Parts: sequence; structure tokens; C-alpha cells
Amino acid sequence: MVNSEAVRTAVGIIGNVISFGLFMSPVPTFISIFKAKSVQNFRSDPYMATILNCGVWAFYGLPFVTKDNTLVITINGFGFFLEIFYALVFFIYSTWSKRRKIMLIFLGEMIFLALLVFLVMTFVHTPSRRKVIVGPICIFFNVLMYFAPLTVMSVKYMPFLLSFANFANGIVWTTYALLKWDPFIVIPNGLGTLSGLLQLILYVVFYRTTNWDEDDEPANII
Repeated sequence: MVNSEAVRTAVGIIGNVISFGLFMSPVPTFISIFKAKSVQNFRSDPYMATILNCGVWAFYGLPFVTKDNTLVITINGFGFFLEIFYALVFFIYSTWSKRRKIMLIFLGEMIFLALLVFLVMTFVHTPSRRKVIVGPICIFFNVLMYFAPLTVMSVKYMPFLLSFANFANGIVWTTYALLKWDPFIVIPNGLGTLSGLLQLILYVVFYRTTNWDEDDEPANII
């Protein structure tokens, strides 16, 4: 008989691989940015949202918050630093007004993370209570990350690979959490699956009607 924990670990490893693909999926976008030496109409929203998402999930996976979630720590730790690199690229190739917004958002995220860790570790003394506090915060930012690509009002600047990776990532991590019930992982990733599916549907519907050669007017929002 197959051990359920072994199956969960295997699914978690698959989840790490797919999450790695999710984090690497914007590479073609950044190659385009490097070549143009401009962020064009690409937006930093998904990457800024993912920085905070990875930060809170890495904290959630630590053994003094939840047990047996090493695979949650590894992929989110990697994603945290990679998304910071992406944000840095946006900062370099953006106008000053957009740079200021990126910098303020990043500083706000770092302050929030530091306060969260400090307050939880100082005033909440048991892992079960820490999980109940950190879990809902993780849900909020995970949903924010999944739905961030929908802020882009054009499939031209909503990378297909990012949307597909969001969809696959949501399915696998939902399965992971169902094998050892964890509502704080099931809820956001279930919603993430729906978000990814919606993005793929929008991509298919509007792909043929999108002018891929003509540049749009510069976006006013990062």
C-alpha cells in the first residue's frame, strides 16, 4: 500500500518543479525588456505581488509555524529572491515615476514582512496559533499573486507562460494540501486554478483580435 505521506511528498516535489517553471516563465518577457531597454507596456504588478506572497509563505513553512512543509519553504525562498531580481530589472528600465512606485511598494513589503515575523514570534508562542494567524495572511497574498496578471488589460502584455504556469501551479498545490488537509493552502490555490483558467480562456478568446505588431500607448500604471 502506498504511504500517503510519500505521495504528498512526491506531489510537493512536482509542485516545486512547476512553481520553478512559474517563477521562470517571465524570462521571455525580460529578454524583451533587455532588448528594448524599456519595460514597454509590461507591468510590475505580478512580480511585486509575488515577492510578498513568497515571503509570507516561506515564513508559514518554517517548523515553528507549521510542520512538515519543507517543500513550501524551499520553493518560496527561491521565488522570493528571484522576484526581487525581476523587480530590480523593472526598476532599472522604468521611468523615474515608476521607479519611485516600485521602490515604495518594495519598502512597504519589507516593512510588512519584518513586522509580521516580529509580532508573531514575539507575542504568539505556539505553532498552532501562529499557523492560524499567518495562514489567512498567506491566503490573501496568494490570491493577490494569482489574480495580478488580470490587471493587464491586453493579452499582448499578459504572458501566456505565466498564465499557464499559474493554472498548473494551482492544481498541484491544491492536490498537495488535500492529501494532508490544510485549508490555508487549498483555498488560495483552488482560487489560483480558477484564475489561471480564466487567464487562459481570455488569451484564447482575444489572441486573434490582438495587434501583436503595433505598440500601444504607454501605460500610466506600473
